[in-house]
Amino acid sequence: MTDTVAAEPTVLDIRRVEQFLYREARLADQHQYDEWESLWTDDAVYWVPAGSDDADPMSRMSVIHDNRNRISTRLKQLRTGRRHAQIPQSRLCRVVSNVEILGADGADTTVEANFVLVESRERGRELWAGRYTYRLRVIDGELRMAYKKVALVDNAGVLPSLGFLI
Repeated sequence: MTDTVAAEPTVLDIRRVEQFLYREARLADQHQYDEWESLWTDDAVYWVPAGSDDADPMSRMSVIHDNRNRISTRLKQLRTGRRHAQIPQSRLCRVVSNVEILGADGADTTVEANFVLVESRERGRELWAGRYTYRLRVIDGELRMAYKKVALVDNAGVLPSLGFLI
């Protein structure tokens, strides 16, 4: 995937942003990896901090800190159906709420939202909650994610295995 047209500066409508976030959540919940991957820009960053919401990911360990190539590699592993942490695949259902547009910086618009996600597995149920921070960009008329940060409520403690798209 390459971003063929320069990012378009635009003021985003809250309803359009909400629909994008809901779609992104649904694709992740339904393990629709090709469609989910198509939502990212070429320069994307996907970050799940550990220990603190604002720890420097270059000097501190993260649960996930992926550039665009690593996002693609992670999805290739999930697509094989042989990723141990996801045999069988988790059943997922998330609720995204409290969507706020915080502002724009050039072509990117910063958006935040709360989420609660229920993961059902053979080992039982896990409840995940936190706050998403996105930098969204319009490319070829479509919204794309240039950045996604997942600040888990309990990221300072021991976390269960996270083998799915949060």
